[in-house]
Amino acid sequence: MREDRQKPVIGLTGGIASGKSAVAKVLRALGVAVVDADQLAREVVAKGTEGLAELIREFGEDVVTETGELDRERMAGRVFGNAEARARLNAITHPRIAALSMARLAEMQTTDTPYVVYEVPLLVESGLHKSMAATIVVAADPDTQLARMAKRDGLDRAQAQTRIDAQLPLEEKVAIADYVIENNGGLEELEALTRDVHRQILERFQPR
Repeated sequence: MREDRQKPVIGLTGGIASGKSAVAKVLRALGVAVVDADQLAREVVAKGTEGLAELIREFGEDVVTETGELDRERMAGRVFGNAEARARLNAITHPRIAALSMARLAEMQTTDTPYVVYEVPLLVESGLHKSMAATIVVAADPDTQLARMAKRDGLDRAQAQTRIDAQLPLEEKVAIADYVIENNGGLEELEALTRDVHRQILERFQPR
């Protein structure tokens, strides 16, 4: 039976290759609704959308593949290191992502989820954490991050370090967190830590 009370929205973020998606997967298995900002970012520029049509008008026909989908590598190459091009890209995508996020978060309020998780890589950088009921930060030590990135993305250590350095320092995200999940071990340990945070959130936001 659904309750009419507003369900808290919990922000989920962390460093690159820290394990945000793995934590989100565990939370989903526990019955928690998760809204993934990265997935929404793909949806707003999916084949046939007005978002993709506007990107084509702004950046040219060559930003799509032969099958009519966004060529992400080409688009990334177009805006990498070009602040003006990135600003043009963001002006097209960010309002659409924000609108879709709000719609999905509102939709989740009508479900049986005990709370809603909003997974956003740049949650702290964007200031969105200030509007969350609480924030979970998934952290990993630098060596673990480097190893995971090298394996996941096929990068050498120097390339991986460059990407890590381009983000807000992890300690600054940890500093604002209500809950920190240190993901330096295996999946079993991560699941246990996530379950513990889930329990704490339920206790904190349970209706009295």
